[in-house]
Amino acid sequence: MKKKSRFIALSLVLAMVMGLCLTGCGKSDQAEKITIFQSKTEIMENLNELAEAYTAETGVEVEVWETTGDSYYSDLKTGLSTEAGPTLFSLQPGAESEEMADYLEDLSSLSFVDKIGAGMADVINGKTVGIPYTVEGFGLVYNKDLVNPDEITNTDDLISFLEGSAASGINGLGLSQEDYFLIAHILNAPFAVQENPDEYLQQVLSGEVRMIDNEAFVEFGQIMEGIRTNCTNPVDVTYDNNCGDFATEKTAMIHQGNWCYSMFADYDTSFDMGITAVPIQGNSKISVSVPTAWYVNIDASDDEKELAKDFINWLYTSDTGTEYLMEKFGFIPVVEGMTSETLDPISQSVSAAVVNGDSIPWVLTNWPAGIVSTDLAPIVQQFFTSDMTATDMIDQLNDAFVSAVE
Repeated sequence: MKKKSRFIALSLVLAMVMGLCLTGCGKSDQAEKITIFQSKTEIMENLNELAEAYTAETGVEVEVWETTGDSYYSDLKTGLSTEAGPTLFSLQPGAESEEMADYLEDLSSLSFVDKIGAGMADVINGKTVGIPYTVEGFGLVYNKDLVNPDEITNTDDLISFLEGSAASGINGLGLSQEDYFLIAHILNAPFAVQENPDEYLQQVLSGEVRMIDNEAFVEFGQIMEGIRTNCTNPVDVTYDNNCGDFATEKTAMIHQGNWCYSMFADYDTSFDMGITAVPIQGNSKISVSVPTAWYVNIDASDDEKELAKDFINWLYTSDTGTEYLMEKFGFIPVVEGMTSETLDPISQSVSAAVVNGDSIPWVLTNWPAGIVSTDLAPIVQQFFTSDMTATDMIDQLNDAFVSAVE
């Protein structure tokens, strides 16, 4: 186990709280509570409702900690380095969970683990440590009244569409200012279309190759320049506003995933929508993977760890838990026997891509942990607010990847 730093102020507060609890309540009362810290802000309201439902059914209190999204990973690392860290939390399988492996409890004994879809559980050193939320897919979410995806089959087609949309007073393609929606998801495309995406990533990280020498990244730069020239500046657009502009037909396409469909409930949308690929190098597949998984804090008390495991078991096997996962959260099933009758149109397309093997991977899950917010987003923010060339942007992104592992 790694030696962990201690934050004196937090420790003092924790000691005071523990002292008060020991004098005012029994030990069993202390144990009947778990805390949850997780990164998907769009399910936060329903997750709080779920916590209340769980307490009503079991008597165990569940406290959900709020997050702003972009700072989640750094906030989680700070929390786990103290004795006041969460009992149950989320990570992105891959670089994040590998970096935090010393904090992850073995969840192999959960009752439904053997029913999780092939390759979807997060397994480290032979132990199942992460339980997948769902599968998700992202790409170009489009308005079928404004976009014919059959006419956008390569990068030149996409840029021509953006130019034509601008001429007609419509925002052709919307990104937004949040780090992952600004750069992480769309930058996945040129990595994922490589013949061996993970091998290529390692070559970039080691300095063996330069992204600017690869045609897929040249096309990526052209698309980003096309967005800067013809579309609303994403640095000025929030996720909510980006989805709202799409729902009200001010924007023809947004680079988003199936999770965004819940945002349209507040609008009277009258058009059909779909999701299609970022057509770099003629790519016709959307990016699909497990975005997030549940993990249990190995440093929680034995009682708390058992309570957290009980909660996860309940979430994936009880009527109430599965109803929230499938109907309230709108998740695509990842466990055998779980079904959803209410998948939205975008999620249906993602589910079909999984079944048909018609997808490209999330290479971004293997990027150095924390690189998106710390290094990549500031470069792209500068690109959208200056005359930086696409070549300079790609070179700076490349240097950021190399520096992240030095």
